[in-house]
Amino acid sequence: MASIVCDKLVKHYEGNPVVHDFSMEIADAEFIVLLGPSGCGKSTILRMMAGLEEISGGALHIGARQVNDLPPRERDIAMVFQNYALYPHMTVYDNMAFGLRRLKTPESEISQRVGQVAQMLNLEPLLQRKPKQMSGGQQQRVAIGRAMIKTPAVFLFDEPLSNLDAKLRAQLRGDIKRLHRQLATTSVYVTHDQLEAMTLADRIVLLKAGRIEQVGSPAEIYNHPVSKFAAGFIGTPAMNFIDCIASNADGMTVLDSGEARWRLPQSLFAIGDGQSVVLGVRPNHMFTTSAGDQQIEVLGQVDLVELLGAESLVSMLHAQREITALVPANRCPQVGARVCFNVSLNDLHVFDAETGRSLVLRH
Repeated sequence: MASIVCDKLVKHYEGNPVVHDFSMEIADAEFIVLLGPSGCGKSTILRMMAGLEEISGGALHIGARQVNDLPPRERDIAMVFQNYALYPHMTVYDNMAFGLRRLKTPESEISQRVGQVAQMLNLEPLLQRKPKQMSGGQQQRVAIGRAMIKTPAVFLFDEPLSNLDAKLRAQLRGDIKRLHRQLATTSVYVTHDQLEAMTLADRIVLLKAGRIEQVGSPAEIYNHPVSKFAAGFIGTPAMNFIDCIASNADGMTVLDSGEARWRLPQSLFAIGDGQSVVLGVRPNHMFTTSAGDQQIEVLGQVDLVELLGAESLVSMLHAQREITALVPANRCPQVGARVCFNVSLNDLHVFDAETGRSLVLRH
């Protein structure tokens, strides 16, 4: 096993920077998820770790070694790709054994290690099948098994579940989580899916335009986003945003959306008089029952109701913006009804309209 240290990693393509001074330390046995939209640099960072992309600047250490100039085979890593990259003419057994055979590993040891990995991944009944005879989820488990069998110091996952349907993605997420718990191997996982990041990661590295936006546990980023971008990217359904103008008087801040005015204690937020801000509220933090004395009210007319099972997503208009609330399905208001939702002050987020940075003081 090994730690990973990235010290101001930079990547340029034809002089154009795509990764800017990426620095972080990944502890031994930690599961890190690189998360962000397409084009944010997450796969490029992973490929630099793997040795598949040249590092334009900075230093990369895996364990005690700087590996900038080492080829992939000498970095003691294993990578699982988005496309399964299995040999179609080989059986599951031979696909998993291929790397060990190239290393001249004795067949008796290969058989033992394939058996152990197949048992972990529930692949024992499939060892004599070829890839075309298996489902996408089974093929991806084989790809994971082929990486595992080399017992690397570091696992790298490049969006391995994006080609699977929702049910298989959920199943494979659980498999990967259990495997990490069993193997305790340092893992770096790339995805654009915030649900995968929330369920798998010890820490999430949220990226925006080649730079780190926020690093933290899933709970830290969800509860304490440092920016409007982080708040909007993490969480399903997405956070509501309401544009407001602020004014300060008598120890209180008043946020004016043009349709409502909300009074907030100045001790909660660093808001200047006359500042343009964005109020953020998560749909699951809006209640039709009272949230207590320290609350604000959001009023509107129900425009749409979407049944999600035990819950319903209620949409309404406020200040020309769609606002959504997640409510129990058995207490769902009717379309056209005038409703009042209550939100605790502790669940509010406020962001600077120009920079997008959080103005919350209570962290």
